[in-house]
Amino acid sequence: MSERNLAPRRLRRGMAVIGAVALAAGLAALGGGTAAASAPHAAPLAKHHKPQPQPHGRFGIVPMRSTSTASTASRVHTFSPESGGTGGPLNYGGGPVQHNVQVYLVFWGSQWDSDSNGVQSYMQNLFSGLGTSSDSWSTVTSQYTDNSGSGPTFGGAVLAGTWVDDGNAAPQSAAQSDIAAEAENGVSHFGITPTGDTQIVVLSPSGTNPDGFPNSGFCAWHDYDGTVSYTNMPYVLDAGSSCGANSVSNQLDGFSIVEGHEYAESATDPQPSSGWVAGDGEENGDLCAWYNLGSISLPTGSFAMQPTWSNAANGCAMSG
Repeated sequence: MSERNLAPRRLRRGMAVIGAVALAAGLAALGGGTAAASAPHAAPLAKHHKPQPQPHGRFGIVPMRSTSTASTASRVHTFSPESGGTGGPLNYGGGPVQHNVQVYLVFWGSQWDSDSNGVQSYMQNLFSGLGTSSDSWSTVTSQYTDNSGSGPTFGGAVLAGTWVDDGNAAPQSAAQSDIAAEAENGVSHFGITPTGDTQIVVLSPSGTNPDGFPNSGFCAWHDYDGTVSYTNMPYVLDAGSSCGANSVSNQLDGFSIVEGHEYAESATDPQPSSGWVAGDGEENGDLCAWYNLGSISLPTGSFAMQPTWSNAANGCAMSG
């Protein structure tokens, strides 16, 4: 995944820099019971498994929408997603890609016991539809193979488990290491030994500021902590239209657009940046962020999405 500090990874010097760019672009702060379903046949954790999350970086950053159209002076390349253009191709770095994608949703904190906006059901429905035979959006990623000659394949819903971790409230201002640790808590809860196909999505509740959201100029990012691929997914509705609310159909659009971006990048570059990235370090979602938004129809509903980069089409594609 490319780290996009409102630009490619090479500009990254920590989220403080992102905050500075966001402020320069005029982005002020925008205000705006436990259920579990584990994957069948999941292998148990080793008896003495004690994961030690190792913060690595912030990759595949989804910039706030108003930021993505800021002056290209802050960009290394000149591709402007919302106006179209070319940003590929993606190049293979020799590392892993995911083959049989399995997504685990962790709703972090007792704050999720109240979910008046229906985010939990929206996200579960999204991932219960992605990967099914009706999903031609995910299959854009199948062209990106590893050294085995295999890329992501989809033979059924990618949702492997859901957990509301409501034993305690999620912290007000979680650091990256806290988010990685919560991903590992999810690994323990689901009783799995992470494989290269595992994605843990840590969804923070409304009113919290994981890794500085929403004042750091991003909507989400993903990373690999040495054990598992995980995503920092803030409560993007708190950032309103800057993270996609009402951009296609309704106020929850940003959740599927932003998390869809991270899901596709985690599949093609699960251990950044050893998978498929562009010459400037950006990933398949980065190259099409906020460009040509639309909706996809799945058996579980209709969901707002962005396209992802397709080498085969030499552009941003909504199906493949």
